[in-house]
Amino acid sequence: MRRPQSPFTRSALTLAAVLALLAGPAAAQHSDHGDHGAAQAAADAGDALSEGTVRRIDKNAGKITIAHGPLANLGMPAMTMVFAAADPALLERANIGSKVKFRADRVDGAFIVTEIQPAE
Repeated sequence: MRRPQSPFTRSALTLAAVLALLAGPAAAQHSDHGDHGAAQAAADAGDALSEGTVRRIDKNAGKITIAHGPLANLGMPAMTMVFAAADPALLERANIGSKVKFRADRVDGAFIVTEIQPAE
């Protein structure tokens, strides 16, 4: 047989139910902020420069070979690959064996270096 609840117990249960209902929307709003943070972090990673070491420069062909770490904006793991230079003047900013920070993008199926600078 069930014991009768005291008025205090009923009040406490009612208060707990009200607080749970009020916390629901606040918790949902908080999780929305987390999603924005994740989206912002992904955007920041896509804008960040990648690091690598120049292995070869072919000024006549307008290409540079870079052994690089992961390319977050392209979803690529670390590897060595050949990139076309968006502007041939970019190739003047690097030397074989030098460490660089760079941005690469995929344009019409080709991987293009759009920015390059010496690594600090």
